[in-house]
Amino acid sequence: MTTQEWKFTAKDIASKPDLFLSGHRACAGCGPAAALRLIMKATRGPTIVTQATGCMEIVGSIYPYSSWAVPWLHTAFENAAANASGIDAALKAMRKKGKVKQEHIDIIAIAGDGGTYDIGLQALSGAVERGHDFLFVLYDNEGYMNTGIQRSSSTPIGAATTTTPAGSVNPGKLEKKKPITEIMLAHEMEYVATATPYYWKDMMTKARKGLEVEGPAFLHVFAPCPRGWRSEPAKTMEYSKLSVESCVFPIWEAVNGKRQLSTPSKLIALAPQKKKPVKAYLEGQGRFRHLFTPQNQHVLDGIQLATDERWQRLLQKCESA
Repeated sequence: MTTQEWKFTAKDIASKPDLFLSGHRACAGCGPAAALRLIMKATRGPTIVTQATGCMEIVGSIYPYSSWAVPWLHTAFENAAANASGIDAALKAMRKKGKVKQEHIDIIAIAGDGGTYDIGLQALSGAVERGHDFLFVLYDNEGYMNTGIQRSSSTPIGAATTTTPAGSVNPGKLEKKKPITEIMLAHEMEYVATATPYYWKDMMTKARKGLEVEGPAFLHVFAPCPRGWRSEPAKTMEYSKLSVESCVFPIWEAVNGKRQLSTPSKLIALAPQKKKPVKAYLEGQGRFRHLFTPQNQHVLDGIQLATDERWQRLLQKCESA
């Protein structure tokens, strides 16, 4: 992978026109909306966006209005990556016929966790295996928020949703969160990365790197949802930060399979005393409030243990890279 080190600044954000415009219908404090606005400012030129059904598709395209200032296509829940494949194939065919002159027309496929972890996984896997040139952006708010806050395979263990309600029998969702980035790494992609909107420079840099890859790239963005998480809208960025500081969602990148921690997570690895307890991240989220009771203390302890174990495994993988 050949890419220059992009160092985005606040001036870059202020000077470049928005490509995901204000005026959309997202909820107050929406993490995905903030992430997409920044990611679109990291584009390098002509760009086509294809987007699966989901929160960000709905809020940005309520007829007759659109928040997209680039060519944009809404596709079904399950096939954003398949649509990106078709766009890539069409552009290549048109270049051969001399109908397209631009050297770079970037393709971005966007989907939430439902359209990535679950419904869209088959199309994504197929598009990556075929080697199509596009950046897939997963905005992960850990549930089917647009259709009523149902659980997805991204929903973490212990979370209460409308389909995994917390009660006297079950303390929320019983299953672990699917390791989607590990699945994408197993496809031997050139570039896979995780990011959060709080660390916006890191996120924008990774988006640009993904766009510069000749082939598929995958960017997993952890994006809090106040409505689905039952959290304060003003604390979206705080939770985005705490997810990294507690190692619930470490940020890293893998180039040709070789992983390295991004600076915020690297600092925690160098100074473990800075690592915050998972409890600090879970507090204030209504979806986890049932865990802060004596009868569910074992669930809270289990989440902390599992988080610590995942963090140690990640450190080992980074050291062996």
